[in-house]
Amino acid sequence: MWLLLCLPLLSLAVSLCIGRFAISIQEVMAIFIPTGTDVEAVAKSVVLGIRLPRGIAALLVGAGLAVSGAAFQGLFRNPLVGPSILGVAQGAGFGAALGLLIADSYFVANILAFLFGIIAVSMACFIGLKKSNSSLLMLVLAGIVIGAVFTALISLVKYTADPEEKLPTIVYWLMGGLSSAGYRDLLFAGPIICIGSAVLVALRWRLNVLALGEEAARSFGEDTRLLRFAIIGAATIVTSACVAVAGIVGWVGLLVPHIGRMFLGPDHSVLLPASLGIGACYLLIIDVIARTATTAEIPLSILTALVGAPFFAWLLARTGGKWS
Repeated sequence: MWLLLCLPLLSLAVSLCIGRFAISIQEVMAIFIPTGTDVEAVAKSVVLGIRLPRGIAALLVGAGLAVSGAAFQGLFRNPLVGPSILGVAQGAGFGAALGLLIADSYFVANILAFLFGIIAVSMACFIGLKKSNSSLLMLVLAGIVIGAVFTALISLVKYTADPEEKLPTIVYWLMGGLSSAGYRDLLFAGPIICIGSAVLVALRWRLNVLALGEEAARSFGEDTRLLRFAIIGAATIVTSACVAVAGIVGWVGLLVPHIGRMFLGPDHSVLLPASLGIGACYLLIIDVIARTATTAEIPLSILTALVGAPFFAWLLARTGGKWS
């Protein structure tokens, strides 16, 4: 367990060396810890100005999406749901597309993506949980409806965007990527992702009780409605912040919790912290491949789907669709 939590830092150190401009591990160490080794100004600029903020962003987004996916799978007692089940990704995508259309600013796009992600889930909760006896199925159906509405709004924004200037920027952003990630994005989204993830990890014991079913959880004295809102709220702000920074990146929140279960079992008290570490390393590796595999950067959603879909198909064939 501790290895999974420490591995992201080691992966980050290695990722700082990898790229079209090769930098040795000794030079990277000398940038942070003065050792007497001469470091070129270009190497220092590449590490501190580009690779470090991008690597930290990959760790945060991967960890946030993974822990949110694990929490939602435990909440809904369904291994086939992900962080975007309630329409947060579609809402955030619309907010970002709208920001790029009206302001042509990534920071404005980040702010609107975060806000509209929360708005989308709030609408889904208002519809699906309006009655005190509403089931989780109603919430899922409401999320599907809200997601469809915001998907249509994204298409409307793309339809009205300038096809030569604005449209390519919007389309590329929606495909997911960290090429524009900088320290300002980390200052904006980093605290949100960390606080939301900490709340989910703190609730991991109660997720075990909630996974037994509504009646069993109530028999243990849990306020299931309040607990449900707390988990949905924390996972929503984490996912919204992740989408605001990296765009719509699929499969991380769906795939990583299954990898954790394969090695550590379904106990959420262990699974959620493990998902943080695995998700952080997974997306960092994907991002390194995205920026080094070809001369043109590959969108993250393409690589996560190419890796995640075949693995998930193998997992379904192996387990027969059962989740133990």
